[in-house]
Amino acid sequence: MVSILRRDAVERATGLSRSSIYELMAHDEFPKPVPLGSRAVGWVESEVLAWVRERIARRDAKAGGKGKPQ
Repeated sequence: MVSILRRDAVERATGLSRSSIYELMAHDEFPKPVPLGSRAVGWVESEVLAWVRERIARRDAKAGGKGKPQ
């Protein structure tokens, strides 16, 4: 089963503002939403969570592979 997040849930999950989400999407740096109706969109939860995990992995890689900063 696929879970869909509305924009407010995406903002909470990522800590990003609406404008930041759309700016990242414009540069193909954030998952694109799925049309839900004529005026509604949502994001696939697993794609948003994968994006968050990738950001964490990049942070950890920059730390020299030593894991999370304390």
